[in-house]
Amino acid sequence: MTSDSPVTRVLANRYSPGGAPSLDNFKVVSAPAPTKDSLKENQVLVRSLYLSVDPYQRGRLTGATNNYIPCYELNKPITTDGVAIVEASTSADISEGDIVSSRIASWETKSVVDVATLRKLPTGTIENARDFVTVFGMPSFTAFVGLTTVGKPKAGETILVSSASGAVGQIVVQLAKACGLRVVGVAGSEDKVEFVKSIGADAAFNYKTCGVFTEAIKQAAPEGIDIYFDNVGGEFLDAALTNINFGARIISCGMISQYNVKSADETYGLKNTFNILTKAAIFQGVRVSRYYGTPTEDEFMAEVGKLYKEGKLQYRIDETTGLENAPQAVLNLYDGKNFGKSVVKV
Repeated sequence: MTSDSPVTRVLANRYSPGGAPSLDNFKVVSAPAPTKDSLKENQVLVRSLYLSVDPYQRGRLTGATNNYIPCYELNKPITTDGVAIVEASTSADISEGDIVSSRIASWETKSVVDVATLRKLPTGTIENARDFVTVFGMPSFTAFVGLTTVGKPKAGETILVSSASGAVGQIVVQLAKACGLRVVGVAGSEDKVEFVKSIGADAAFNYKTCGVFTEAIKQAAPEGIDIYFDNVGGEFLDAALTNINFGARIISCGMISQYNVKSADETYGLKNTFNILTKAAIFQGVRVSRYYGTPTEDEFMAEVGKLYKEGKLQYRIDETTGLENAPQAVLNLYDGKNFGKSVVKV
């Protein structure tokens, strides 16, 4: 891309309070490219390399004002985690050629960005830039935080992981095995089930073909569940609650089965919450943003980095090429067409 080439942007086009989102929620446009002459003090011109695609984006397209994360602004670029290369800089801390990451990366091929919103990756190169939105990205950190701070795993326990082939689940499976747990994974196709087994799950099943959830869980974990890492919510969460052991820990990470309900009347109402009381269980949500910049993040980078460097951690990536194709990558999350961590190679 030359400096005169227009940039591509993906904007939020409309909100969908209920039901499944569609391509109409997005607008792909071209615009004049920013130049280094437009930079103010402590700004950089970046070219996007990789952008993260994540299920939580559904909530940002609802238009709701009471969400835990603000909705996207209409006619403004979509934002997620991303990595980019610096093409020009007015900062003393970040230079041309540096690889940087941002938790609010704009879905633009090129952007002018304040350096305060960026993190320079000291070991970052174009060759490993993708790692910082995949194996070292937000979903992996979420897996680590949920398992260690809420799950508090003990060797010999049994963990149940839903969406076990996804961005979060595949890390949970492997970290749990490293902790000496018996791991039961759940996924939505036979090839995904086989992948979950290949990364260490002791048992795995396809929730679309397993029959009654409660019985399928009991068959895979006859001694009960000590930890449940929940990425789906709804009916499967209810079934997991019937199979928990005394002192179980339920980690609420996502509820993707409920994201596209058309109205509150369609929301699945849990029936087995009494088990939380009778089994003295802990049911806690995970907000990973609370742990950025804390010792927990350092522990994550050290532990996951060591496993990854030693070849003891696999990470499946579902890569889409071209920013113009990013909206479809988002939609693929909600009907199971993705396999692994979804990213866009810009």
